[in-house]
Amino acid sequence: MSQNIDTFANECRDILSNGSSDESLDQVRLVTEKYLADDSFVSAHLGPDNTTNRTVLYEDPDLGFCICAHVFTGANEAPPHDHGNTWAIYGQATGLTVMTEYDKLTEPQGDQPGKVKPAKSYDLAPGMAVVYPTGQLHSPKRDGDTRLIRIEGKDLMTVSRESYEAA
Repeated sequence: MSQNIDTFANECRDILSNGSSDESLDQVRLVTEKYLADDSFVSAHLGPDNTTNRTVLYEDPDLGFCICAHVFTGANEAPPHDHGNTWAIYGQATGLTVMTEYDKLTEPQGDQPGKVKPAKSYDLAPGMAVVYPTGQLHSPKRDGDTRLIRIEGKDLMTVSRESYEAA
C-alpha cells in the first residue's frame, strides 16, 4: 500500500483512539519515523515546491490531532516553550535542528515570563522524531533550512501558551 497523508493519519488515529499515553505517543513517533523514511511521502508534502512555514495536512475531526508540514528557511532559534495543554511530535525530514529541553525554575507571573534552565540538548537529524509530552519545555535551533512534520495533539494555533526565558 502506498504511504500518503491518509494512511499516515489512519495509523495515527488507530493509535490515538485509545488515548495519548506515553506509550501511544511513542508509537505515533515510530510511525512518523516510518513516513519520514519514505522519500515520495516527504517529497509530496515537504518537497522543494513547498515554501509555506506551516501547512495543516490533516486535522482529525473526532480526536483533534493535526499533522502539519513545516518549512523553515535560514537560521533561527525559538525561545523555550511548551505546547500549553497538549503534546507535539517533531519529525525531522531535512536539515538539522538542535533541540534543547529545559527544567522550569519559576512559573510565569502576569506579563513576566517564567524562568527555565537547560537540561539537555541533542540533534534532531533527518528521519528522527521526538515526543514532547504536555508541559515539556523545549526550544529548537537551526543554522539553516529545515523541513519537518509535526503532529500536534490539537491545533496549536488555538492553544494558549505561557512565556518562558532562560535564567
